[in-house]
Amino acid sequence: MGATGAFPLAAVRGLLCGAALASAAALHAEERPEYGGVLDVGTVYVTLSALSWDPVDWAWKSNHDYGMVREQLFAGDLDKSVRKGGHYPFVAEAYLPSDVLRGELAERWEWEDEGTLVVHLRPGARFTGKAGVMEARELTAEDVVYTFNLVNNSPKKAQQDYWGYIDRVEARDDRTVVFHFNEFNAEWPYRFGYGYQSSIVPREMADVDPKSWRNVVGTGPFLLDRYLHGNSHTYVRNPDYWDRERLAGESWPIPFVDAVKYRVIKDEATYLTAIRTGKIDILESIRWIAVDHLKETTPELLWSKWLSTSGNFVALRMDTPPFDDVRVRRALNLAVDQREIAELFYGGHAEVMAYPQHPGFGDYWQPLEEMPPSVRELFGYHPEKARALLDEAGVPEGFTFNVQVCTCSASNMDLIPLLDAYLAKVGVRMVIEPMEYASFLSMMTTLNHGPGYFMNNGHTNPTTSIRKFITGHKWNPALYSSERFDADIDTLMRTRDEAERVAMTRELTIRLLDEAPSIWLPTVYNYTAWWPWVKNYAGELRAGAVRPGPIYARLWIDRELKREMGFE
Repeated sequence: MGATGAFPLAAVRGLLCGAALASAAALHAEERPEYGGVLDVGTVYVTLSALSWDPVDWAWKSNHDYGMVREQLFAGDLDKSVRKGGHYPFVAEAYLPSDVLRGELAERWEWEDEGTLVVHLRPGARFTGKAGVMEARELTAEDVVYTFNLVNNSPKKAQQDYWGYIDRVEARDDRTVVFHFNEFNAEWPYRFGYGYQSSIVPREMADVDPKSWRNVVGTGPFLLDRYLHGNSHTYVRNPDYWDRERLAGESWPIPFVDAVKYRVIKDEATYLTAIRTGKIDILESIRWIAVDHLKETTPELLWSKWLSTSGNFVALRMDTPPFDDVRVRRALNLAVDQREIAELFYGGHAEVMAYPQHPGFGDYWQPLEEMPPSVRELFGYHPEKARALLDEAGVPEGFTFNVQVCTCSASNMDLIPLLDAYLAKVGVRMVIEPMEYASFLSMMTTLNHGPGYFMNNGHTNPTTSIRKFITGHKWNPALYSSERFDADIDTLMRTRDEAERVAMTRELTIRLLDEAPSIWLPTVYNYTAWWPWVKNYAGELRAGAVRPGPIYARLWIDRELKREMGFE
């Protein structure tokens, strides 16, 4: 199915899960969990250390790092995973369909009226004590209010009106939080329920340094025991954790493992060797090019295949000539042979036109074949028309422009010279500027990036994926700006009926693609590999926005099998 751009929904689910279905079938319903052991993981972000421990910083990766310790009001219901006979693979970066949403710190919730959401907190959820930070105590509604106000008042938030639809949040009593809306927002479960800035912290954080990893506390399944920048994060079991896992007809306290270690490994060859030699138990993101060799050298590994949850594109600054001319932006798209990239560069392990929407978004996603001709054209290879458009736009001799690219993506570092070669055929050249991640990100967030910016950006969820193109959004490196688009996004966010939102999202996506704020590029398949001694697992990656904590809490290590295989 590589490079087709067309996905029946049933096929999408199969592609997202891949071999995980076979792995799930191999799990015995009566298999009993085992306690103890250490789970070593090369996560999806194996090359990146924690970006921040402070919720005020609005770091996109925070839930990945402190989401093992801190919990949220909502999370994904892993009982509805494919592994357990459900329909959802739990690989999406930050999307949970409403039917797989469960309460985490929220025991239940209801709309009291159209503008009042009442959330009842779960009894038994406790903050762990930590010397110099706080005494152990129960979570209260005041902690939720404190967290909301803390993050909402941050000058670093993605957009200043992110929670503009909320007038105030109040604690009605110790167990009841009330959100007072001034208007409906379609993303409310994501934005303050399971999203990037939704982890609940205790009020005591106001009295300590929130940027220090030593002060990270929460109600979650693990405690942060040690952090070595550029090396590892170590989380140990919270013995007083409230949640349980139902297996073999019984309910079991979790987590099962004594500790989880995130390994931070910047070199691709090194982390591939680590999974091959059993130094890590799971490697969550493996480039297609390494898969055949690993399968040949290490046939014991189990696998899942999933379409990347990050889109690949070169953003073209629309406030900078000549990219303020749509003809130039379209010309650069027509000059790049996406299908050749998908078939040859990615070896067929990629799909054309799977961004900004993702095939895993169900009805929100529209296949390329259903798009209007002007959009379909952008995903074809038409160098002669590209030259004609450049002539028409007044740049017949071509031009040169600077493009920043992050060295953290080995694939993009390999791909960008190929893009330059395609553009050179129509008289356009790139000046490639490799940058390490912190500098690369800072260039964009401070609007100091060049006219070209080659990045991966998450699909997030169906509405956020296109909402990122509103005027002034933090993750809008093309500086796309349209009053009509902004107004329509505002209407979309206020629409309660999901069928209407689907139709509106499709129309806005077509409009965005057509205006070509970026050179759209194929979306690649990734692979997850793990050793058979990792139990209760089938390749799930996230149970909320970039948050694997609830997944790792439910895994166990079959240490006898590990010994039999010669690794312990």
